[in-house]
Amino acid sequence: MIKELNVVDRNQQTKQRPDWLRVKLPSGEKFKEISQTIQNNSLNTVCSEARCPNMGECWGNGTATFMILGDVCTRSCSFCAIKTGRPVQGLDWDEPRRIAEAAQKMDLKHVVLTSVNRDERDDGGAPIFAECHRQLREAIDGVTIESLIPDFRGVWDALQIVIDTPPDVLSHNLETVPDLYRTIRPQAKYERSLELLQRCKDQGLRTKTGIMVGFGEKREQVIELMKDCVDHDVDVLTIGQYMQPTKMHQPVKEWVHPDQFAEYKEIGEELGIGHVESGPLVRSSYHAEKHV
Repeated sequence: MIKELNVVDRNQQTKQRPDWLRVKLPSGEKFKEISQTIQNNSLNTVCSEARCPNMGECWGNGTATFMILGDVCTRSCSFCAIKTGRPVQGLDWDEPRRIAEAAQKMDLKHVVLTSVNRDERDDGGAPIFAECHRQLREAIDGVTIESLIPDFRGVWDALQIVIDTPPDVLSHNLETVPDLYRTIRPQAKYERSLELLQRCKDQGLRTKTGIMVGFGEKREQVIELMKDCVDHDVDVLTIGQYMQPTKMHQPVKEWVHPDQFAEYKEIGEELGIGHVESGPLVRSSYHAEKHV
């Protein structure tokens, strides 16, 4: 196993991103085409809402992650750029049709869905996930689907709605180590998220989770989280660098070196996680087509 590697000094104020986090601005005809298709169908993508650094690469390659259930989230996670509040609109039951139509126009063979949290609803918006799965399969022969779902506040009947019309990959992010939940993910529960992943695995789904590093977590805490993933039979883990979206959000405590990400990948796979996608620019849906 690789020896522990140094990261940027925790006490150092990192006002400027290191070179390995610099990305090109989005451009190209495919990028413009996908942007127009999304706009024409009145859809949201987590790519733009969450200011993903890979948006140019993924859209340029003809892939996008659709964000369903609106663009207002009932949670107030300190890392996330998506708007927070109480949604004034109900569920958009035409959204699955528009998702399927857009994916068909974009000639997608693998579709990734994610959503805001809709905690004001008993079902958490789960029926829209299920209907998206159904309509995508009707519209595109052989399509594969990954859905990154919320925890539905532990309402397992809502989760079952998704499981009964399942995606190919069921994803739910742990986001960070448990000791940082109160600061980073205050309305979530680490054990509840692990239980969700286990419930999905117990019913035969391929499961996936993701975390960000750079919040000030310790290496040993990340390794303990990976052990929890093994104990709950998680198939895929993604690890990426947290990047502060605005000055109002949680500050970056450290820029983790690429060598440390390589070590995390090695450790995770040695522990028994089937696939670990680990790198500074990795996000939940990065290279998602490889995780099916």
